[in-house]
Amino acid sequence: MNTPEELKYTNSDEWLLLDGKTATLGVTDYAQDQLSDVVFVEIAVAPGEVVKKHAHVATIESVKAAADVNIPISGKVIEINESLSNTPELVNSDPFTKAWMVKFEIADPSELSSLMDAKAYLDYCSTRSH
Repeated sequence: MNTPEELKYTNSDEWLLLDGKTATLGVTDYAQDQLSDVVFVEIAVAPGEVVKKHAHVATIESVKAAADVNIPISGKVIEINESLSNTPELVNSDPFTKAWMVKFEIADPSELSSLMDAKAYLDYCSTRSH
């Protein structure tokens, strides 16, 4: 399972790339593998929108299941990845680079303490049944 060390992770299988006061959100390799072939992605927020911790920001549908993507920390949306509406399969083929979902300004840096590093996330995933 690909788990880049520079990212932070949630127990609901989202990743965050932190860059100063901004963050980029997507779903993990584990999540895309569990979903199988992704056929639809809907981003439910827009640039300028303020979102609270755990708010719903996207829906991913696959041939197997549907999953909600929630933002793990509060922030203000800067940009959304509009290319996912036309190429949802990027979630499977490139979950960490081309399939990012939302970029946002971090509202409360103290909320970052709830996120896991790569090792903790790998340990967490190893305790789950597939």
